[in-house]
Amino acid sequence: MTLAQAVDARLRKGIGRGEFFAVIWPSRGQEAVAAGVGAALRRDDRLVTTYRGIHDLVGKGVPLTEILGEIMGKSIGASRGKGGTMHITAPEQGVALTTGIVGAGVPVAVGLALAAKQQGSDRVTAVCFGDGATNTGSFHEGMNLASTWQLPVVFVCQNNLWAEMTPIGDTMNIDQVVDRRLAYAMPGERVDGNDPEAVHRAVTAAVERGRSGGGPTFIEAVTFRFEGHYFGDQQKYLPAEELAAAKEADPIPRYRQKLLDSGALSADELTAIDEDATAQVEAALAEVLAAPAPDLAELDQDVFVNMEGIPS
Repeated sequence: MTLAQAVDARLRKGIGRGEFFAVIWPSRGQEAVAAGVGAALRRDDRLVTTYRGIHDLVGKGVPLTEILGEIMGKSIGASRGKGGTMHITAPEQGVALTTGIVGAGVPVAVGLALAAKQQGSDRVTAVCFGDGATNTGSFHEGMNLASTWQLPVVFVCQNNLWAEMTPIGDTMNIDQVVDRRLAYAMPGERVDGNDPEAVHRAVTAAVERGRSGGGPTFIEAVTFRFEGHYFGDQQKYLPAEELAAAKEADPIPRYRQKLLDSGALSADELTAIDEDATAQVEAALAEVLAAPAPDLAELDQDVFVNMEGIPS
């Protein structure tokens, strides 16, 4: 959580003061979901996330140089600087796809789970998306196939209560997003997305279900995004009292206080974790800023110039 927060904060600081250029969709406020999901997955488990997924990438263990490098279009980026924030992949860490299209990651995740099942692997695929994605056709088609074929998929809705600039109440006539699973006879639960332990417990149970052949699970993790839809979004559409209430439930200070109260960590130990996160981000950023842009020869790499070699 701390490392994801540090990455998000440093990016916003650098962009805001003109130190470097990048386009990001801040994940500040949603770190507890990524921490719970990432800790519940094995390295070879697959993850599909969205353009608001920098925290998910950190949680899955993608090196910071690859994340920051890709965001800034550098050759050391996860996709060698050609994908940008919306298209980060990191196969070695199991990150199969970051998608820029709302709801588009769901059918891809279902396909990855089908592949694992056909290969006889116990690999599980987790797919993260927002509440707005559950209104798309691709979401429902994916849910239907995952349930029909009992595929090892964990559907994680990071419900931050806003779909771009539209409140959730204006786009769906149900009280809880998790109720969508009922149409597909799929197990699932709604958890506090600001509580990393609650998210971890739910995802761990879902992963075990999928790995043992029990099929898919739907999890709704209720959280909030603090910095708007994109960096620079002034959020004039968002009631000030709603944002203030959400920040009162900020997962970072809340979990810090829980660790202090339980005696799990001391204030000095927590401060050391914060300082280490900041140092990791600064070291990675320095390496990225010093790295070259992709060579022009990259333009002809990783593209299909004809149909040769493409499975029919």
